[in-house]
Amino acid sequence: MSSTVSQYNSTKYNQIHIPGSIQPHGVLIALSASLEILQISDNAEEFFNQKPEDLLNQPLTYLFGASQTQALQEILDTQDDSNFLKLTLETESGERYFDVSVHKSESSIILELEATLSKTEMSFLSFRSLMGDVILQIQRTSKLNDFVALVVDKVKSITGFDRVLMYKFDDNGAGSVIAEAKLEQLSPYLGLHYPASDIPEPARQLYRRCLLRYIPNLNAHRSHLIPRNNPYTGQPLDLSNAILRSFHDCCVEYHQNMGVSALLVISLLQDQKLWGLITCHHSTPKYLVSEIRTACGFLGQIISLELGNKLINEQLDYKNKLQSSQSQFIASISSADNLIEAFAHPDPRLLDIVSANGCAVCLDNEITLVGATPNIEEVRKLIEWTQSNVDDDLFSTDSLPKIYPSAQAFKDTASGLLILRISRIRNYYILWFRPEVLQTVNWAGAPDPYLDSHQSEDTILNLSPRKSFELWQEMVRFTSPPWMQCELESALNLRNAIVGIVLTKTDELAKINLELERSNQELDSFAYAASHDLKEPLRGIHNYSNILIEDYAHLFDQEGFEYLTTLVTLTQRMDKLIDVLLRLSQLGQTELRKQPTDLNNLLSQVIKVFRASRQGENFEIRIPKTLPIIECDPILINELFSNLISNSLKYNEQAEKLLEIGYLDISQQTKQQKDIPKSVILYVQDNGIGIYDHHKEIIFRLFKRLHPKEKYGGGTGAGLAIAKKIVERHGGKIWVESTYGQGSTFFFIL
Repeated sequence: MSSTVSQYNSTKYNQIHIPGSIQPHGVLIALSASLEILQISDNAEEFFNQKPEDLLNQPLTYLFGASQTQALQEILDTQDDSNFLKLTLETESGERYFDVSVHKSESSIILELEATLSKTEMSFLSFRSLMGDVILQIQRTSKLNDFVALVVDKVKSITGFDRVLMYKFDDNGAGSVIAEAKLEQLSPYLGLHYPASDIPEPARQLYRRCLLRYIPNLNAHRSHLIPRNNPYTGQPLDLSNAILRSFHDCCVEYHQNMGVSALLVISLLQDQKLWGLITCHHSTPKYLVSEIRTACGFLGQIISLELGNKLINEQLDYKNKLQSSQSQFIASISSADNLIEAFAHPDPRLLDIVSANGCAVCLDNEITLVGATPNIEEVRKLIEWTQSNVDDDLFSTDSLPKIYPSAQAFKDTASGLLILRISRIRNYYILWFRPEVLQTVNWAGAPDPYLDSHQSEDTILNLSPRKSFELWQEMVRFTSPPWMQCELESALNLRNAIVGIVLTKTDELAKINLELERSNQELDSFAYAASHDLKEPLRGIHNYSNILIEDYAHLFDQEGFEYLTTLVTLTQRMDKLIDVLLRLSQLGQTELRKQPTDLNNLLSQVIKVFRASRQGENFEIRIPKTLPIIECDPILINELFSNLISNSLKYNEQAEKLLEIGYLDISQQTKQQKDIPKSVILYVQDNGIGIYDHHKEIIFRLFKRLHPKEKYGGGTGAGLAIAKKIVERHGGKIWVESTYGQGSTFFFIL
């Protein structure tokens, strides 16, 4: 590959803006503020027929006379960064005309003069004739690919160069040729890639500052400034914005290796950044009059503007597409009754939000896959890696296997990864995946391994131009199409929308809960008042019925007497039902009196009561391990255990009735209350008749019995309803697991 012809250290290359010399097709004069000549190029005698040493310290009027110097002064007074004018020099052989570029550099005024045959400036009509309908055609072209192809074709037509390329930089500084117009016999460069080191950063900075670079003859000898250092600053003159600034030896050799003798480069800027270049090559020296170069400079600015419009329009179209997908997805989840359920079964449009091929929705330990993805276990391990290695709420990579080697196993589905963390408190994530896309990158010559491994300021420490520009192909693996900025923004917007939906639903739920709480309080108050008021007339009915039986039974026949006894029985049952309503209403109104409660002591008292009331009945209550101390209302929890134990003994046909009471620890203890767990799952297990699956919810309803009242000792069917109310008053939950014919286990959390 590229052997080193000569090496240039970084200090020299970083000084390309102060070369101390110019290209010889023009002459440069550095003036003081009073328009005295401070420096001049050593080729001045060819243009002015006077030795450069004789012109130093002379006023500019010495060369061009008072009127032309006054015209220059008026231009300088406008305070524009750069200007152009025509100057005429009287010589023995007649008048000589010059195109003059004027700009300021530090404390000096720089004039760059190029000889021309015309005394007058280019007219608007001449400019219009030169540009023709180029600008109109460029503006009418809507598609980016058609636009760049048209641009290089028109620039080639205007300049007459052998080859015109449009060269685009990527995020890493490497470039690729995206459009080309050339002579038929030349080898194509279209589609070739160039490493970032081909255009070092000092050169890029100059391209950003000076939008047109013209070198008509790369083989020409340089003309040096006299004196080399500026008398005012004592430093070399800054020629960053100089049109005639000479070129670096590395630039010469680089282009000579490409067979180029003349060069014209037009910078393309977007958002003040170097987006790309239009590069014109010619195999022989190529001189362009200043009017052509002026037109090219103007055209470059038009192209940059139109390029920006084309890029913006393409981005807007794509953003609108993403926004449409996002809006449809948000509409689908916002209308769902259960947001978690909506995410547990996501709409396939979730993929379109970032143009992914697959995604995984993680809600704690529940993972749902959509599209082409790794398997659930691979996704679970990937999330664990993310939790340890990614701090941001949004993370993306287009080459996951390079940072997470295990991803090589599923590169076909997830070489690209975009992770959105929805909640830091809960493990809620959305992961989008893109598959590996094998890319064959066509390089203009093999990239220098030294440069590839030293992308820093040391890159140009041993800078040497490449000699080979023939096609060299590289296969890029483990890489997906990169995630675009608008796709990342779409993901973040989705997160914000989800948060908004959650807040809205939380607000709605809070209002509903407040209304329910008020309704429940009113219902409890009504139930208490109604039950209390019913007690008195019911007691009267019961008492008068007993009086009729005791004192007037002889007046009734057998059928009438049975009616009276049935009436007494019904009043007794109704009295029990009213007592249940009163108890439930009291549970809803009474303040909880929570305190640390030793469940071992509490259950000991409960069990003693059952043993005393059920003497002769064969049952055993086991407590396999010491129960914890919990925060609760001991009176209500006593009633809770009493109801559960009573049911377990009542609905049991075994000769030996077995009960087990215990707990499952589900949380850590606090430092302040080491013996009081934040939350435990308590249970009461029996070997009774069991419950069918379709009855597991309705058994907690008030007055809901699954058996005739004569069977299993009767009852009101309110015990489990009261148990549920007590648990809910403690902010907990109760449920049952059961196998019919084998027994039941009632679990509850306080």
